[in-house]
Amino acid sequence: MKDTLYHFLTGILDLFLWGGELVGEENLPQRGPAVFVANHLETMGPIAAVCSIPLRLHPWIIADMVDKTLAPAYLEWDFVQRNFHLKPPLSKSIAWALSKVTVPLLRSLGCIPVYKGYENMAKTWEQSLAVLLEDKFLLIFPEDANMKYDPVTRMSAFQKSFVRLGEMYHEKTGQRLLYCPVAIHPSGVVRVGAAIQHNPLNRPGLERHRVKDLIEDTVRAMYLQIEGENVGGVLTPQHK
Repeated sequence: MKDTLYHFLTGILDLFLWGGELVGEENLPQRGPAVFVANHLETMGPIAAVCSIPLRLHPWIIADMVDKTLAPAYLEWDFVQRNFHLKPPLSKSIAWALSKVTVPLLRSLGCIPVYKGYENMAKTWEQSLAVLLEDKFLLIFPEDANMKYDPVTRMSAFQKSFVRLGEMYHEKTGQRLLYCPVAIHPSGVVRVGAAIQHNPLNRPGLERHRVKDLIEDTVRAMYLQIEGENVGGVLTPQHK
């Protein structure tokens, strides 16, 4: 898909599904590559990010979502039942119909499937590195669904595996990869923080923890900052 069509489609999504505002646009990188790292905010996070960030993004996505055989079951559980509280057989029918649209759309948007299991993840790493080597942008939601959910920030703890991309990119190019923290808030605000640079001089294990912790803390702080600017569920004038 060409960039013009990508921006047209995300503009349609923004018009009908999101309609929020980007804060911190000055922190957007002038050129690629970079990895945007955001909180998921359930089903709305990915939509909010691609609608708000005016760059061509290649999101990581659960592999089932781009598999025409597996997508209906995943959509039924993750989207139809959770958001509309419908039950079978209606939920199955709606999920099946949705998958006929979402699978080809997500594929055409350039989403990168995230597979289960360490060995299968090699496909994800390979595709992700190829995107970065073309000076493009990735979008990753590294929350660990198995960890405790924070009801205040609606976040779970981040996983650190995405930081391996910085190691792989440096090994290929000798250059340092940028990670851009993004906080997505249900009030309609998407805030981008200052980029964090991968440091290949650190031991890999130490650097994975450093980057993960710094990004997670930054995203949480930005989320709480937005929360403080949002009075009674109504955006302050600067965010209208």
